[in-house]
Amino acid sequence: MPEYMDKSLEWLKRFSEAKGVTGFEKRIKALLTERVQGLGEISSDGLGSVAVIHKGAGETGPRVMIAAHMDEVGFMVKHITKEGFLKFIPLGGWWEQVMLGQRVTVHAEKGDIVGVIGSKPPHILTAEERKKIVDKKDMFIDIGADDYKEVTEILGVKPGDFITPECDFAAMGNKNYLLGKAWDNRAGCAIMAEALEVLVSEGHPNTICAVGTVQEEIGLRGAVTSANMLQPEVALVVDTTVAGGMPGVSEDIAPAKLGGGVAITIYDASLVPNTALRDLAIETAQKEKIKYQLAFSEGGGTDGGKIHLQGEGVPTLTLSLPTRYIHSHQSIIHYRDYRETVKLLTALVKCLDKKRCENIRG
Repeated sequence: MPEYMDKSLEWLKRFSEAKGVTGFEKRIKALLTERVQGLGEISSDGLGSVAVIHKGAGETGPRVMIAAHMDEVGFMVKHITKEGFLKFIPLGGWWEQVMLGQRVTVHAEKGDIVGVIGSKPPHILTAEERKKIVDKKDMFIDIGADDYKEVTEILGVKPGDFITPECDFAAMGNKNYLLGKAWDNRAGCAIMAEALEVLVSEGHPNTICAVGTVQEEIGLRGAVTSANMLQPEVALVVDTTVAGGMPGVSEDIAPAKLGGGVAITIYDASLVPNTALRDLAIETAQKEKIKYQLAFSEGGGTDGGKIHLQGEGVPTLTLSLPTRYIHSHQSIIHYRDYRETVKLLTALVKCLDKKRCENIRG
């Protein structure tokens, strides 16, 4: 384990291994609800996002939204062949080269079933076919069944069932490097929950609305419904960002590195952050001696892309955790980056009193 096995790591393991693809967030919702129990008033919107609200020192304190999406990329059963194989729909963005040969869990009515993503083997492909990436439409999931009847009647699988990637949590060579499933965005959920716990204990000047959103991976949908429900005055989104510092990835493409600290996102494809809020985050990190780096994403977005457009507009900033291999079965984060993100989120929320929020909104 990293420097020490503590409560934070235990929760990171539970969050990572929980199964909850887009549209099937009920298990991770239950886990997040368990984590924040006793930290405020818990409620849900009609789409399934879960929020915990805690009022700080002043009853008239500004409503500060902290958002982290609960869903992970996965799949859904769309068709069962007569031979007993499952054809599937991707839920979220998948790159074919990370899919083949990976284990999955099919969530059937009669219970969870292990499966593996397969395709026609290379041994029987032509030389020309072997040069091409296998398309998702040509893949299938093998759950070890004889035929259609066994899949449907005995195992209870049907179209519409959800399918989750499978990966166990593990510390790597350097124990601060953590391998796991769904760091995008279970790491964000863990950061949000831990920061909320600290803020409730130490005090804050506002009304915190911490929300685990649903269906981020297919269009930031829970961000819309939860923001409509909570009506925040300022929003802080916690998510992951593509980590650089590896072969073939230059700093002008992905500047954030594992171990470099919390990434303050200056731009993504869905959001140009509020500049006053961005500058406050940088000043706060410098003042509190929190290790930070600046990041951008030209090809992806976060829940902030929808939250900042709600109502009359919501000043929004994204704090990101650098992550390797997002949108695959297993990815890597750095434990010290996790700790620095918790610190900055906590310190930033403490800054957001009524006067500061009015200045930011002004």
